[in-house]
Amino acid sequence: MGKAFLLLLCLHVQSGVLAQKKPAAVKIPLTADRWTFKPGTVSFAEYNGVPALQILANKPPVVLNGFNFTNGTIEFDMAPADSSMFTGIYFRRQDDKEGEYFYLRVNGGEKTGVLWSIQYAPIIQGVNLWDMLPYYQGPAAYKKKEWNHIKLVVSGVQMLIYVNDMSRPVMEVPRLEGNTTQGGLAFDGKTAIANLVVTPNEVAGLLPAEGIDPVAHDPRYLREWSVSQPQPLPNGQELFAGALPPKETVWETITAERRGLVNLTRRFGLSESRRVVWLKVKLKAATEQKRVVNLGFSDEIWVFINGQPLFVDKNLYARPIMKAPEGRCSIENASFTLPLKAGENELLVGLSNDFYGWGIIARLDDMEYVEVVK
Repeated sequence: MGKAFLLLLCLHVQSGVLAQKKPAAVKIPLTADRWTFKPGTVSFAEYNGVPALQILANKPPVVLNGFNFTNGTIEFDMAPADSSMFTGIYFRRQDDKEGEYFYLRVNGGEKTGVLWSIQYAPIIQGVNLWDMLPYYQGPAAYKKKEWNHIKLVVSGVQMLIYVNDMSRPVMEVPRLEGNTTQGGLAFDGKTAIANLVVTPNEVAGLLPAEGIDPVAHDPRYLREWSVSQPQPLPNGQELFAGALPPKETVWETITAERRGLVNLTRRFGLSESRRVVWLKVKLKAATEQKRVVNLGFSDEIWVFINGQPLFVDKNLYARPIMKAPEGRCSIENASFTLPLKAGENELLVGLSNDFYGWGIIARLDDMEYVEVVK
């Protein structure tokens, strides 16, 4: 009798706890009073027989009023307009300068196997970092002018993205790269939105901690650099040995992020016009030798070794000179031979930018008999 009573009591308590913890879904009204938008850019009417928010212009974003999202599930139906190039959702959005963004490149949804039909990108200091994170794009199947179901599961710094097929994510983001941990929701791009439902804290078992960085234990990446402050660089001007940083240059330390990316956008923000920074690192070689450097960079780079010019290249999007993959910053962008003398060597890099994100990734073919020194 006593044991049976205790068992029933335990079951009752457990069921009560589970009931308390079960997240409640919130259906977001698609009515004009709940959203901020530029007059004439949004219509609230039925689309394909469903009450919808219809965005008629690519910009500015249409912002949900008075809603704060941290973790959980965001689900909605989206019907991209035939004339739309991009359409997506901002979440954890603080303002136009800081937040997270997932979007469709609308022309890719009906093509098989394209790498670029969807993308996740953080918005940092007003810059969409799509060109710095090429591994956060991928294929997905969706239709124009028809309803497509999209689900984001956000837990801590991880995210899963589903498009139409809810049994399998089309993208797994092991590290959300934005500076925000909470914020609002917004949409942009010509599209219709329906059935917007947010379930706070419903993360389907997705862990909040950062996922694996596949190169975290690779010793060949150059991760610790000294960096100067940005300076204007007029269009057409190149860097040369006679214009290296003066002795009075103030240097700060900058450390590579995931996948070895030295993220200058996070440090210095948007380049309104062409500007340059200098980066340097000291390499101590046990013997005179030659190493191969694989390099990712955006947008233009000048490399000097021990004060002498060594390598120049440009990765300018949408121009014939852009590097694979399609002008994005990737370790496959370029490579060059690095001659090292026995003892200390100074590797000096000038990097310019005037288009979206900027940064470098540098990896030697082998670090045996080579070490980074301060």
